[in-house]
Parts: sequence; C-alpha cells; structure tokens
Amino acid sequence: MMQLPKSKFIKVRCSKCKNEQIIFGSASSAVSCLVCNKDLAHATGGKARISARVLEVLE
Repeated sequence: MMQLPKSKFIKVRCSKCKNEQIIFGSASSAVSCLVCNKDLAHATGGKARISARVLEVLE
C-alpha cells in the first residue's frame, strides 16, 4: 500500500493586487506574487507559512 503525500497545492489570493495563484503548501523557498511581487509564503523547514488568503486546497 502506497502512502499519500502530506503536502498539497494551495490556491491563494494576494491581498495587495487580488491576483489568484497556486502555490505548494511545503514550499522550500519564499513565494512571491507574480504580478506585484508581494510575499505570499515563507519557508519554515516544513509547511510554508502562508501570508495570503487561502481560497482552496487542491487535492
């Protein structure tokens, strides 16, 4: 039996420009908005600390 991955992709909305973007929940580096360059998530060594509004968790 195979184990399912514990990390998922997350759809977030930037609080500054309202751009919607899909990011990895366990990002290993900082993730910034593609439009306005605001930080959306920070790496913590495990799950990323998300500083944007989470819209949906993708399976």
